[in-house]
Amino acid sequence: MRSSIRATILGVIAAALTAASPVYASDPCADHVPQPKPQNASRDIVGQDIDQIMDRGYMTFAVYEDYPPYSWQEGSTPRGIDIEIARIIAEDLGVNARFNFVASGENLEADLRNNIWRGPIIGGAVSNVMMRVPYDSAFNCRVEQVVFTGQYMTESIAIAYAEEHYPDGGPVPAYFRIDTVAVENDSIADFYLTSFAGGQTAAGVRRYTTMAEAMDALARGEVMAAMGPRAQLEYGAVEGVSIHEPPLPGFARAKWTLGTGSHFAYRGLSYSVDDAIFAALSDGRIAGIFESYGLTHQAPER
Repeated sequence: MRSSIRATILGVIAAALTAASPVYASDPCADHVPQPKPQNASRDIVGQDIDQIMDRGYMTFAVYEDYPPYSWQEGSTPRGIDIEIARIIAEDLGVNARFNFVASGENLEADLRNNIWRGPIIGGAVSNVMMRVPYDSAFNCRVEQVVFTGQYMTESIAIAYAEEHYPDGGPVPAYFRIDTVAVENDSIADFYLTSFAGGQTAAGVRRYTTMAEAMDALARGEVMAAMGPRAQLEYGAVEGVSIHEPPLPGFARAKWTLGTGSHFAYRGLSYSVDDAIFAALSDGRIAGIFESYGLTHQAPER
């Protein structure tokens, strides 16, 4: 289950970023056909507006479960980058943060539908804000029930490598025709290396259930390198392991922006979230959160 959760999240990004897409000269929504929206009647609106949140004294955040270094629980204590950023948002509004740890659905649209604008079919509830939502202008046009705001970081694909095997610098994908590389099973790195150069690098791929296990394999010397999201590589790196971001031929976009999502009916809330994130980016609090986890903060591409 834990593997499928992470694989689904990264698989959604892989499909969005590596698939061929139309070139939008100026308007990414030029080919968009509007979707039917939920009716603006009280029985159809889910969630709470900012006044209701203030009255009750807390707001809820949907975060992915068991997903370090972004969000996970140590016992009953929520931890992770997304947890700390959510607390900044809640503090800025003068309320407490509560967390709904959720599994990923079959794709990002399902996650947003289940956690932001409609709710799951069985059990659970919508949240006021969902963390770690990939931002893409064309996707923004397709999912009109959600406001995408509060971009707080850029994630990128990188390669971690054992310095003893690469004393002259890190490997590039072509090396993995021979060298071994750890990936999370069914992840974006797995998809890329399996198909790169007509599948020539598939021979070097070693698959693990999670990125943490892949990095443990690198630390133990079972593989020579590991490939995946930079933050996860940094979080699992040990002494003697370096990380770099080489050119990735055939990869449409190796970086993507991450932010928040909230219900389209509550614009006031989305504006407040954006203001809180902007302030925390400007004064260094978000960069400080990354530093406290031993990670490098890559500012969002606004």
